[in-house]
Amino acid sequence: MRPHEIAERIVAAGSAIGAGHTMALVTSTASVNTRWARSALTTNGHVERIEVAVIAVHDGPAGPQVAAISRPADGLDPTELASAALAQARRSTPAWDAMPLPDASDAPPGPWSAPAGQLGTDDLRDALQRLGEEIAVDTADGAEHFGYLEHSVASHWLATSGGLALRYDQPEARLEMNLKSHQRTRSTWNGFSGSDLAAADIGGMAARARTQLSWQARTLEVPPGRRTAILSPSAVADLMIDLLHGADARAAVEGRSAFSRPDGGTRLGEALSTRGLRLYSDPAMPGQRGAPFLLTSMSHDAASVFDNGLALRSDDWIADGRLQALVSSRAVAARSGLPLALAPDNLCLDAAGCGDLDDLVARTADGLLVTCTWYNRMVDPQTHLITGLTRDGVYVVRDGEVVGRAGNYRFNDSPVSLLGRITDASAPVPALGREMADYFTRTTMPAIVVDGFNLSSASEAV
Repeated sequence: MRPHEIAERIVAAGSAIGAGHTMALVTSTASVNTRWARSALTTNGHVERIEVAVIAVHDGPAGPQVAAISRPADGLDPTELASAALAQARRSTPAWDAMPLPDASDAPPGPWSAPAGQLGTDDLRDALQRLGEEIAVDTADGAEHFGYLEHSVASHWLATSGGLALRYDQPEARLEMNLKSHQRTRSTWNGFSGSDLAAADIGGMAARARTQLSWQARTLEVPPGRRTAILSPSAVADLMIDLLHGADARAAVEGRSAFSRPDGGTRLGEALSTRGLRLYSDPAMPGQRGAPFLLTSMSHDAASVFDNGLALRSDDWIADGRLQALVSSRAVAARSGLPLALAPDNLCLDAAGCGDLDDLVARTADGLLVTCTWYNRMVDPQTHLITGLTRDGVYVVRDGEVVGRAGNYRFNDSPVSLLGRITDASAPVPALGREMADYFTRTTMPAIVVDGFNLSSASEAV
């Protein structure tokens, strides 16, 4: 069976066995990837897989009961899967997020029966050639390359017993480049994300890595503390993704997040920054486009399976420095009286800045340049305090120039709090958050200067 036929048969099977509603989400993923270490290929792969999620709704006496089951498509029997999901739904408690399924008449048309997106090893050929040229240059100079390159396309089919039949293809390209030299005592990292590897400036990334290694020839002792920090677009991406994941309306209404008011309610309308910054998501974001409708295989605080297929729109989470919206489902919006703002899969921060990262460095009298973050973890949801590590290059900036490297640090700070401490920013550019590179890649971010960024202790990381 082709993917769209699997979706159709699951929905038909659900109706035949008496499910109140059935939803089928079928995802076909094709990807090609290459990994290298010490400037030599270590692994490569060409992967094709189809995953199927069926969501069954049983109209129980106390309200709709729902269950979701996910399986690989190999050997799948649509009737057996629909029956298993319905049996599980009948054993579950009533769904707190139950809502009528979206109306099929509101669905945009799409290439429902077209084949799934395909990729082959030839799709990496040009990028690998460009990468090989850069590796040869650095190998001759005694440096070593490590990294990962991937190009994928995920084709999604959503069918519901309410009549929806939606299709969306999501292309994605990612490159992580790690350059080390001098017995690996110096190390840099740079990343790219986009929809096509042709947009990756591999030569520019390698040249920047060489410059960063040269900055590391001199080491300066800078003790931990609250410092003026220049955060790269990658570091900002990781922090803003963390902020978005904590900005769900249900947690805020229930007093469990940094967007809750101490006396009850939410902080909607409150100023988070004196800068005219804007944090927003838009399915049509140039170079970082995302799904135009909601796709989720399970319900959680920020998304509901009952909203599958609802159109996503451009949403401002923060506008002119003020909190404008929190991520919500229809059920949460109805219960809280807050505006509906569905969970997105891309994110942009415009911090009312200009120039690029180098211009930002040139405008900074004294600070530390943080190129990327790692192992970021939540410490306190009610203040959105995050701890993490810097890696692969923290640089000392004095009088607008990088004068050497500092050590690495553990940081403890809040992406919500630091919005109010931004003193300068560059223009936003496509960025890959290093910590979130496996989960959320479609971001456009500026570099920012933050006053009093809390570098709480030294780290032994390279």
